[in-house]
Amino acid sequence: MANTLFYLQLFVTVYMTGVVWFVQLVQYPMMARIPADVFVAYENEYTDRMGLVVAVPMLVEMATATAMLWLLPVGVPRSAAWVGFALMLVVAGLTFAWFVPAHNTLSQGFDADLHRQLVSYNWVRTVGWSARAVLLTWLAWRT
Repeated sequence: MANTLFYLQLFVTVYMTGVVWFVQLVQYPMMARIPADVFVAYENEYTDRMGLVVAVPMLVEMATATAMLWLLPVGVPRSAAWVGFALMLVVAGLTFAWFVPAHNTLSQGFDADLHRQLVSYNWVRTVGWSARAVLLTWLAWRT
């Protein structure tokens, strides 16, 4: 069971790392190019579609990172599970506490300052998910 949860976590973390890099390098920068008269419709469709892409993987990632605190595969140090959990708390916490409200605000209309913050703050999630992917890949290689 521990191995299955670990590899499921690895899979969804690598998946989310790919998503966040795409969002960071392509999606968020391109938002500033959306014409004002269609931005609200664009933003609402963007959040609907992104919800389909990220909601289940993020929930699975949070559940498996939490479970791994107790169900460790052989060879995985508990400290590594806690580091992975802490990184997950950062990316998930930032997502729900800041990014969801920011997108809710943007769904009312484009705000250049908020958009700049969106691009800037997303680097924290990009680095966090990347660090989780590296950590879990290293743990998989170790075990």
